[in-house]
Amino acid sequence: MNWSFQLYSARNFQPWGGVLKMLGELGYSQVEGFGGVYDDPKAFRAELDKNGLAMPTGHFSIEALEKDFDGVRKIADALGITLLICPYLMPDARPGDAAGWRGFGERLAKVGEAAKKAGYGFAWHNHDFEFKALADGSLPQDHILSAAPDIGWEMDVAWVVRGGADPLPWIEKHGKRINAVHVKDMAKPGEGLDEDGWSDVGHGTIDWPGLIKALRAKSATQYFVMEQDNPNDIERFARRSIESVKTY
Repeated sequence: MNWSFQLYSARNFQPWGGVLKMLGELGYSQVEGFGGVYDDPKAFRAELDKNGLAMPTGHFSIEALEKDFDGVRKIADALGITLLICPYLMPDARPGDAAGWRGFGERLAKVGEAAKKAGYGFAWHNHDFEFKALADGSLPQDHILSAAPDIGWEMDVAWVVRGGADPLPWIEKHGKRINAVHVKDMAKPGEGLDEDGWSDVGHGTIDWPGLIKALRAKSATQYFVMEQDNPNDIERFARRSIESVKTY
């Protein structure tokens, strides 16, 4: 397995050179990019190469993807990114009804078409709000995926769970579209209070052995990306998480 690491997890533990050296030494072979590492792509690529790391996936905002796709392409090509991922929609931009979410899905579909023509893969990355029922009882995630049938899905399993959903039926239904997964864990009751309720992978409440097995069997997942949104010790999180997943 080529275990990856979402660099957003380490945004508060600079410099990046030290972070990348640590990840390479711990056995990671890939990282996932986000806006905070795109300022000087060529220099960052040199640091990746020095530490034996590749960056096949990267997060880009919907605004950048829609309004500056050429800029996204330049960053992606410099870093070696082949799967572009739209990671988020700000609260004030989120639709309030089914029609609005279908409209957003159609926007993602257009980005996906542009990405495909340019030779990239494209995926949407979920949080919890896509699994909160609308007034009519439907779920935003269903509308997004149905309105954009040709895009992939980077499934953030822990956010699915925080949204109140069981990830297994979603893997069963949409496995062929899940091309990347965020491997994240939720803390046990009373733990992780200073880490927004998250945990090192394998030390929380999510059944990662079972989920990894299901994802390997029923999904198209190529990238298993470790993430913790607010760790208080980046080396501990990175080390314990990869130690856990290597046993699954």
